[in-house]
Amino acid sequence: MSVYKTLSLALLAGAAMMTTAQACEITLRSSDTHPEGYPTVAAVEEMGKLLEERTKGHLCVEVFHSAQLGEEKDSIEQTQFGVIDLNRVSLGPFNNIIEETQVPSLPYIFRSVDHMHHVMDGPIGDEILAAFEPHDLIGLAFYDGGSRSFYNSDHPIKSMDDLKGMKFRVMQSDLFVDMVGAVGANATPMPYGEVYSSIQTGVIDGAENNWPSYESSGHFEVAKYYTLDQHLIVPEVLIMSKKSWDKLSPEDQAAVRQAAKDSVPVMRKLWQEREAASEAKVRAAGAQVITDIDKTPFIDAMKPVYAKYVTSDKLKDMVARIQATQ
Repeated sequence: MSVYKTLSLALLAGAAMMTTAQACEITLRSSDTHPEGYPTVAAVEEMGKLLEERTKGHLCVEVFHSAQLGEEKDSIEQTQFGVIDLNRVSLGPFNNIIEETQVPSLPYIFRSVDHMHHVMDGPIGDEILAAFEPHDLIGLAFYDGGSRSFYNSDHPIKSMDDLKGMKFRVMQSDLFVDMVGAVGANATPMPYGEVYSSIQTGVIDGAENNWPSYESSGHFEVAKYYTLDQHLIVPEVLIMSKKSWDKLSPEDQAAVRQAAKDSVPVMRKLWQEREAASEAKVRAAGAQVITDIDKTPFIDAMKPVYAKYVTSDKLKDMVARIQATQ
């Protein structure tokens, strides 16, 4: 049978084993590639706790962490099919599907994490969430994804010249591929779960990610040079299958939306704590953190990326509104 039917049976079997799930009338199955205890995983668990309390056990959430339901690209498709009910995913994999997600994924579009929060918590964020629905998905909330920086196994990166010819893993996004190419390196799209062994065996030189991902994946063990160029501050998004959404009553839908939004401050607090802990851990393990870097050449190098992806008046307007947000 198809992978979707096989997965459906596995999900149902797993749900049946959960005491909480047994007590609930409706259990929403949620996917995350990150490990147990990771801020995004804990935030969705908090959402489930709120839902169960507020609906008196009518709605619950069961979180499948550590890519138990597949890597992000596959899990997105399964969410569209309704095999997975909820999914926490970076905006990157949606760049080739939903054009509005390209804008907050642009390099250096956000001046800081606070700037990103102001944008994504407002009308622009609501506009981007609404863009998921024509693709059989319901956008519920944005989580933090930290600032992404380059790390590698070969040498410290202090300028764009140090990147030339190097091979870096990126998410399966054309925009990310072009971003890496713009600084003179070579992009290799691959699933997150394959990065460690690919660095270890020399298939790639490194990758780019935030502090918690660099630490929790163990990538710092095989790529000890971490350069804080902070080229991306890409939000993560919590989505729901439209097929699953349409099965809920309006009251249940409202409860899901509110619980998702109420999980955001919890996630942000946990994220800040996790970032600090992750940085301390990798520094203690001997990772070399390069902070003395002039970002101006990196920012200037992104002009062709903006020219390629920000083509419609709609996207140009969104970029202008983001840049004008204080």
